[in-house]
Amino acid sequence: MSFYDEWETLNWEAQKQWVSQQTAADVERALARCARPGKRDIADFVALISPAAESYLLAMTELSQKLTRQRFGNTINMYLPLYLANLCANDCAYCGFSMSNKIKRKVLSLEEIDRECQVIRDMGFKSLLLVTGEHERKSGMEYFREVFPVVKPYVSYLMMEVQPLATEEYRELVSMGLDGVMVYQETYHEPTYDQYHLRGKKKDFRWRLETPDRLGEAGVDKIGLGALLGLGDWRTDSLMVARHLQYLRKTYWQSRYSISFPRLRPCTGGFQPEHPMSDRQLLQLICAYRLFDPEVELSLSTREGPEFRDFLMQVGITTMSAGSKTQPGGYAEDHPELEQFAVSDERSSSTVASVIQKKGMEVIWQESSPHHWNNHLLS
Repeated sequence: MSFYDEWETLNWEAQKQWVSQQTAADVERALARCARPGKRDIADFVALISPAAESYLLAMTELSQKLTRQRFGNTINMYLPLYLANLCANDCAYCGFSMSNKIKRKVLSLEEIDRECQVIRDMGFKSLLLVTGEHERKSGMEYFREVFPVVKPYVSYLMMEVQPLATEEYRELVSMGLDGVMVYQETYHEPTYDQYHLRGKKKDFRWRLETPDRLGEAGVDKIGLGALLGLGDWRTDSLMVARHLQYLRKTYWQSRYSISFPRLRPCTGGFQPEHPMSDRQLLQLICAYRLFDPEVELSLSTREGPEFRDFLMQVGITTMSAGSKTQPGGYAEDHPELEQFAVSDERSSSTVASVIQKKGMEVIWQESSPHHWNNHLLS
C-alpha cells in the first residue's frame, strides 16, 4: 500500500471540476472552520484554492499570518542549496540540466566541496540542501558515501534533493547523517508528466510518486513535497499535493513535512511555462496550505523576487534560502554558465537576514537535527 494506490482512485478531471465549482459560501465556510482550533478537511483546502477564494485573499492572508505566528513564532529558518553536480541522465523539457541541453557538465570533487563548505560556514548557514542532479553512476550512492563525511562537520541539518532511491539506500544515508529529502512530483497528472519527461528513469511516474513512502519507511526526519507550478493546472496539482501530505501524515507520523513552491522559470533550452501562475495566485496557494495545515513548514526559494519574498515571509513562509547559486558550487568559485535557472532574488544572505530582523522576526541559522538529540540523550 502506498499513495499510488490512493492516487489511482482519483479522477483528475473530477478533482479539477470540484475546485472550479466552489462558491463564495464554500469559501466562507472554510475560513470559519480554519479560524477555529480543530481538524481541517480536504474540502476546506479545495475551497481556499478555488477561483471563488480570490475575492477573500485579504482575509486568508490575515488568518495565515496569525496561524503562522502562533505555531512558529516570529522566526524564519534559513538554508542554502549546494549543487554538487549538473549531470543528468534524464531528458526533461523544462530543466536547464536536461541531458539534451548542450551545457558544460561538472561534478564537484571532494576538495571543491570542502572549499564550498568553508565559505558557506562563514556565511552563517548551518542548514544545507545538497542538490545532486540525477545521474546514478556519477553522482549516486558511491559518491554520496564520500561526500557526507566532508560535509557533515560543517552543518547541523543536512538535506538532499536527489533522484529517487530505494528504501535501503535512504536508510544508509540517514545512518550517515541525512535529515531531510526534498522530492517534487513535478505534476500528478500522468499524461502531462509523460509529455515533459522524455527519456531516463524519471519517466517512471509511479517510482517517483512512491518516493515519499520510501522516505517515511526509512525514517527520514523531514520530507519535502511540491509540484512544479506552471507545468500543469496549478490548482489540481496543489490539491494532489495536499492529499499526498494528508496521507503521509497519517501513515508516517514520525516525520515532519514541508511544502515548496517552485514556480517554473525560463531555462536553457527555451522552455516557457504553459500554465503561468500570478503573484496573487501564489499568495493564495501559500495561505491555503497554511490554513489547511498549521503545522506544515512552507519553504520559498530565490526563484521569487526580493519585494515579493519580503512580503511572503510575513504571511506564511517559515523557511527561506538566500544568496543561492544554482550551479555546481558557486560560493567559493562562481561559474554562472553552469546554472540550472536564473535566480530572481540576488541579494546576499546578510541583506535578507537584515530585512527579516527589521520586520521584527528572528533569523534561525541552525535547525536541530534528530541525530543531535539522539546522541545527546544516549550519551
